[in-house]
Amino acid sequence: MPEHAKEIYLKAFNNAWDQYKEPKERRGNESREQTSHKVAWAAVKNEYKKDSSGKWEKK
Repeated sequence: MPEHAKEIYLKAFNNAWDQYKEPKERRGNESREQTSHKVAWAAVKNEYKKDSSGKWEKK
């Protein structure tokens, strides 16, 4: 994964970790960690996609 995508992931994960402290703020029975990972991946996928060989590229 490109360095910029890693930075996006880390920032989004940390923000979500702070935002979803309370279980009532999360969907279903997901843990704080699961929710934060989902948010982080969504943030990366907004700017990057995998090509046919599996390599990440900017959209």
